[in-house]
Amino acid sequence: MKKCFLLLYLVINSFLLSQTGEELCSSSKIQIYERLGKSLEVTYPGDANIDVTYYKLDLNITYSPQYLKGIVTVKGRPSIGQINSLYLDLWSGFKVNSVKSNNQQLSFSLTSDNKLNINLGRFYQLNEEFNLEIDYEGKPNTSGGIGGSFVFSTTPAGQPVIWTLSQPYGARDWWPSKDTPADKADSTDVWITAPTNFVSVSNGSLIENRDNGNGTLTFKWKNRYPIANYLVSIAMTNYYLYQTQYEYETGKYFPITHYVYPESFASQKSNLDKTNDMIKIFSEMFGAYPYLKEKYGHAQCGFGGGMEHQTITSAGSFSESLVAHELAHQWFGDKVTCKDWQNIWLNEGFATYSDKLYHQKKYGDATFTSQMNSVMNSAKTATGTIYVQNISSVNEIFSSARSYNKGAVVLHMLRGILGDEKFFQTLKEYLVEPGLSYNVAVTADFQRIAERVSGQNLNYFFQQWIYGAGYPKYTFGWRTEQVSGNSYNLIVRVKQQSNSNPLFFTMPLQIYYSTPLETKTITLFNDQQEQGWVIPVNGSPYSVQLDPNNWILKDIVGYTSITEDVLPAKFQLFQNYPNPFNPSTTIKFTIPNVGISSNQLSQASSLQHVTLKVYDALGNEVTTLVDEFKQPGSYNYEWRIENREFTSGVYFYRLTMGNYTETKKMIFLK
Repeated sequence: MKKCFLLLYLVINSFLLSQTGEELCSSSKIQIYERLGKSLEVTYPGDANIDVTYYKLDLNITYSPQYLKGIVTVKGRPSIGQINSLYLDLWSGFKVNSVKSNNQQLSFSLTSDNKLNINLGRFYQLNEEFNLEIDYEGKPNTSGGIGGSFVFSTTPAGQPVIWTLSQPYGARDWWPSKDTPADKADSTDVWITAPTNFVSVSNGSLIENRDNGNGTLTFKWKNRYPIANYLVSIAMTNYYLYQTQYEYETGKYFPITHYVYPESFASQKSNLDKTNDMIKIFSEMFGAYPYLKEKYGHAQCGFGGGMEHQTITSAGSFSESLVAHELAHQWFGDKVTCKDWQNIWLNEGFATYSDKLYHQKKYGDATFTSQMNSVMNSAKTATGTIYVQNISSVNEIFSSARSYNKGAVVLHMLRGILGDEKFFQTLKEYLVEPGLSYNVAVTADFQRIAERVSGQNLNYFFQQWIYGAGYPKYTFGWRTEQVSGNSYNLIVRVKQQSNSNPLFFTMPLQIYYSTPLETKTITLFNDQQEQGWVIPVNGSPYSVQLDPNNWILKDIVGYTSITEDVLPAKFQLFQNYPNPFNPSTTIKFTIPNVGISSNQLSQASSLQHVTLKVYDALGNEVTTLVDEFKQPGSYNYEWRIENREFTSGVYFYRLTMGNYTETKKMIFLK
């Protein structure tokens, strides 16, 4: 029977090795909660009135019977003026024997909504430390199978195995904590006492392995770094320990520890051996491995994917892509953690793209391009916003197409906008930013770092790609016209299909062209649904491509020829609409193509400096809507009045482009 089970394991493992890291990571986390039939109607985000600083889990675990006895120490401080009670998140199926503070018994209640309510016995002031000790017992909340918050199972060889996977809401199923990623403890200790056939693994460094002389061993693990509660883990079986080391500075090492099933080590060793090279590549890209004082490693478990527990990834298999994905989480997800599950892309999108960056560095651009094409194809199937709207649904949080792949594509597009130097500088600064490093972040934090490094306003980018949905679908066309000799104008035009949110996408567009005299790739800024540009070139173009390096998530749904009248034929300022208006109105103007007619040739050029200003009835300037260089095309600008100081009445708007000036009247009615 064991031989049959082992054969089945090998078949399943072969299938898992063929899947990408993001597929395995996403599917395993979803399967866990689907199989358990978990209700995610959660009390989130934990007790907001406390700041937890330390956890100690002293656990006594037996496999037969399947049972846990625990004493958990929780240290923290009030985060408001004063408190005399608090609650921790703990599954209501446990029996709580006592709650103590400094050896004094406290009153408590464990309610059906999985809250352990504790009366502290006195008031604690802001930043005054409390110290709680919770004694509890029971069989943790799990239904076994391929995954769960706390699982009792067997290895392919029939040996007992126990593991945990708490993300997103499973920590309460086996230990009391503040169940939110937003509040990291400064450090943790995890002590695991179990029968001697178990090698018990957790976060941080192993400081003691004690034989208790009664048929049990106690493994004591110490983590010295800030950690989110869902990243605290245990994994236990008759592990074989395969250990190497990584030299991060000359003569300085930290251990790489792989705890694997003895029967699977030979088949997994080759991919496990790639871990060191991955650490080297990621350290060069992102900065030093975050947990140099402790370790990195793997603990093999029975679920199909991986889980990035801090310093010790839990995984059911060890494909190269999965190993890279979970390792990257030590930087993105563990060192800097999403503050809430709405921003899970800061964990999963970053790890997915990091895996592809590893493959680019290791195997070259062709491999990277192939993998990113697959990522983009998946991202196109995503529905809704990357910012998760429904965090009660595990399928929404861990959507492979959206949180993982579209999140990765957002980083790829940002890299295309910033260039490699500023993109990788952004990642490094994000990881060491005070307040974010070894802490938590939201999208606005990453945007702020990217804008600071690049010197660009990237609000348009993050608003449409993180908080909007869909992707652009372009129709593209081009033609040429000779100006004189080898001087030509390349006239290109793009039109986007209407999207829902946003209506269309604002993006820098790369245009590749080739002539007998030159080959170039230039960047144009597309901020209109239908827009054209005139590009002076040397020689007559015979090949023109939109986004030749595939930086943008897009479809090119059609190609069209451009006739003389596609671009505007003259400078023109249109009447605003609506008019009268309150509180906003739209002003449209056009910039003509070059060489439209001989009498306009002196006015027109491929790039015009444009100003659009608004004046009150007395001629006082009240706002500037446009003051920049523009390519030929049609433009729409909104003026929205949100200042109560503006009075009803007549206003004037004036467009100036070179020698062209035109003024029109509009009426604002409160």
